[in-house]
Amino acid sequence: MEDKTFTKELDQWIEQLNECKQLTENQVRTLCEKAKEILTKESNVQEHWEAAMFPRWKVAMFPRLCLMLRPLLPLQVRCPVTVCGDVHGQFHDLMELFKIGGKSPDTNYLFMGDYVDRGYYSVETVTLLVTLKVRFPERITILRGNHESRQITQVYGFYDECLRKYGNANVWKYFTDLFDYLPLTALVDGQVRAPARREGAPEGAAVIFCLHGGLSPSIDTLDHIRALDRLQEVPHEVRVPPFAPRTSCLPTVTVGVPQGPMCDLLWSDPDDRGGWGISPRGAGYTFGQDISETFNHANGLTLVSRAHQLVMEGYNWGHDKNVVTIFSAPNYCYRCGNQAAIMELDDTLKYSFLQFDPAPRRGEPHVTRRTPDYFL
Repeated sequence: MEDKTFTKELDQWIEQLNECKQLTENQVRTLCEKAKEILTKESNVQEHWEAAMFPRWKVAMFPRLCLMLRPLLPLQVRCPVTVCGDVHGQFHDLMELFKIGGKSPDTNYLFMGDYVDRGYYSVETVTLLVTLKVRFPERITILRGNHESRQITQVYGFYDECLRKYGNANVWKYFTDLFDYLPLTALVDGQVRAPARREGAPEGAAVIFCLHGGLSPSIDTLDHIRALDRLQEVPHEVRVPPFAPRTSCLPTVTVGVPQGPMCDLLWSDPDDRGGWGISPRGAGYTFGQDISETFNHANGLTLVSRAHQLVMEGYNWGHDKNVVTIFSAPNYCYRCGNQAAIMELDDTLKYSFLQFDPAPRRGEPHVTRRTPDYFL
């Protein structure tokens, strides 16, 4: 009875949020606690194997064993699925995305991070996506972006928005604590296979690796990602890049800059130059086509799908189609003039891109802008 009551409450929250009306502070706290219960069972690499590991006959014969093993294994990203990039608090454009791509849960969605900051409606945007996750956990996957961070949100708008809308920082704390639970990456596979066949997948098998930023010189295999402890703020440390000669004259890296392999997955960018490079963002790295080709081959991947960078047409191919960038916030920051896009994948992972323009402008809230112009 309690579950049915809460499900009804979630439906009411979704209806309210679809009208861009925020939840109460207590409702947000309850929502985030429920979301943690779901996300803590999800892997650093969300995958499509669970149906192979737990077919119905096994669940029927060994229900307790399957229940015990389930938290130890990745959950599935179901196909077909629609993959989305940054949305950055642009709530009405998120509504346009759902209008173009289909409503949740009718459409299965995978969002690659950056739900908050920059836009005027970060609170409503992230609350709606988390509510959809709690209500339909197997129909929406939400990954962590570099803006799902305590440090970044204090600079780029989400913290100030929470103060303005709630009068205190409690809601900001509930969400930033929740961000630590978000998966870092996801695998979408066009066919259900046992885990042992993942490495060195047969030629022609389509496997797409989704994440927010990019690759890391500290990560060669998906197992390295699985081993990361993600239940924390994005690590900050001093580090000399492992690929650099010890005699190199490198820029000084100061304490407080996001660093480490977990950070790289959220911050790195593909580059036209080969090899690894120092990122102008001050966090993560740039990586060339040779790096993405090697990583894809070593892990049996067809494609790296990522977000993190503004692209004027909403999507952009790179590295001889080893990497695609998807950006889902049209007219970014309400002034960049870009289109947005989402990538639809069918059961065989055949892809198509849907582009869309901004939703009609509404009366914007009065906001004192103090955020830097540099696009992180």
